[in-house]
Amino acid sequence: MTSCNGCPARGAGNLVRLGIHPGTYDYLVALAGNPNTGKSTVFNAITGLRQHTGNWPGKTVTRAEGGFSYGGSKFKLVDLPGTYSLLSTSADEEVARDFLLFGQPDVTVIVVDATCLERNLNLVLQVFEITGRAVVCLNLIDEAQRHGLTVDSRTLSKELGVPVIPAAARQGIGIPELLKSVHDVATGEYICRPRHIRGGTKALARALEDLACRITAAFPGLPNARWVALRLLEGDQRMIDAVRTGELEGLAKAGAAAASRTPATGIPE
Repeated sequence: MTSCNGCPARGAGNLVRLGIHPGTYDYLVALAGNPNTGKSTVFNAITGLRQHTGNWPGKTVTRAEGGFSYGGSKFKLVDLPGTYSLLSTSADEEVARDFLLFGQPDVTVIVVDATCLERNLNLVLQVFEITGRAVVCLNLIDEAQRHGLTVDSRTLSKELGVPVIPAAARQGIGIPELLKSVHDVATGEYICRPRHIRGGTKALARALEDLACRITAAFPGLPNARWVALRLLEGDQRMIDAVRTGELEGLAKAGAAAASRTPATGIPE
């Protein structure tokens, strides 16, 4: 994928890596994806090798954070654990789900493997149930080409309703275009219209709406009560316990703290 000399997508002169000390920042970006999609390579391509690493609070799950500046705005990038699902059957899935739900990132970049796209789209559609502000990074297009595979990124973008950026992150291919799309979604220059899988009966839809209203009343200010209601109706025991014990409010506060826009010194552990 190439760009003209005057195009703002040319990232060499636009990207400024801020390492682990971005100070205050304008936008929060989450980086999600299945394991082995090259997500860490994308993270390093954007932030450089200077990054903050540690564990998520209360979890033996590694977290990595960094900062960058692009288009006159400062971004904090949080690398979520690689996961196949957000249904919270493991610590990795729970961390990724809670951050997307309660940390409320301005943009979520979902890294997918172009060589096995169908398997990766499951996570993409699950992320869309939590947040509509997303960019899909179609990574490993060089590997796909070696296997004789091609992906029509324009059609895929139209079908998904979000930007889809072909990339080979190890070679730096597509990173400038990815940064521009992140910037455009964060600033509202690009309005996402993510695809949602609809199904079920009218009775189920009414039950979902009623439960979401009850959750909002019980936990004022909770982001995306509809998604919580959906998980409750599907029998997510972790979410059921969080509602019964009142832990749901604590999770929301923890997510907001993890996404704090004004860290005192760099990015906190």
